[in-house]
Amino acid sequence: MTSTSGGRDWMAHPPLLYPAYRSTVLRAPAKPLVPLKQALSKRSLAVYGHGGIGPDDHDLTRNARRSGEPLGERIIVSGRVLDERGRPIPQVLIELWQANAAGRYIHKTDQHQAPLDPNFFGGGRCVTDTEGRYRFLTVRPGAYPWGNHANAWRPSHIHFSLLGSSIVSRLVTQMYFPGDPLVAHDPIFQGTPEKARERLISRFSLAVTEEGFALGYDFDIVLRGSAETPFEGR
Repeated sequence: MTSTSGGRDWMAHPPLLYPAYRSTVLRAPAKPLVPLKQALSKRSLAVYGHGGIGPDDHDLTRNARRSGEPLGERIIVSGRVLDERGRPIPQVLIELWQANAAGRYIHKTDQHQAPLDPNFFGGGRCVTDTEGRYRFLTVRPGAYPWGNHANAWRPSHIHFSLLGSSIVSRLVTQMYFPGDPLVAHDPIFQGTPEKARERLISRFSLAVTEEGFALGYDFDIVLRGSAETPFEGR
């Protein structure tokens, strides 16, 4: 049921089963979902707490350096985490992961014939401030083939994970870049309801851009309401 009065907009999220995105055929639940008891949401996070954030965790151009700067176009991605009324949500742990500039992840299952970057790990995290704002410095990820269908390429994208005070409050989404022609051919993006797809595309921002250093992109994440950001596995 769609809500326009501040509640959940369940029709903004991609379905659990979208046949064009082939892996959902195998992993989508075959039986009705079982709601978790409310008491579970009150358990605090022991492993994913906020205490371990380091000074370079938000800077993917520095947090894995070994012999120099990572390769690729430097970018800044920033925005705010907001509720349905546009109010900021502080103290949200945001984790980010992405491919490098050549379109390769540091993971044993990624066998794409593109180079790894010894100075780029592809992961970072930060905690939103009192204004709900976050900021990451990274490089623009490359597109990569992924075998979902003939000549399938994932558009440039960045994964975001948001954690509140409980593990059951984790939300996951993806951010895309404006003007990318691959989004029109990507079943993950196209699996998002049409009315909500633009909420997954960042906006170029000259205000966020740092002169002579990095281009800036703005990407707000709205947790509820009529402007709710689409999340995965909802």
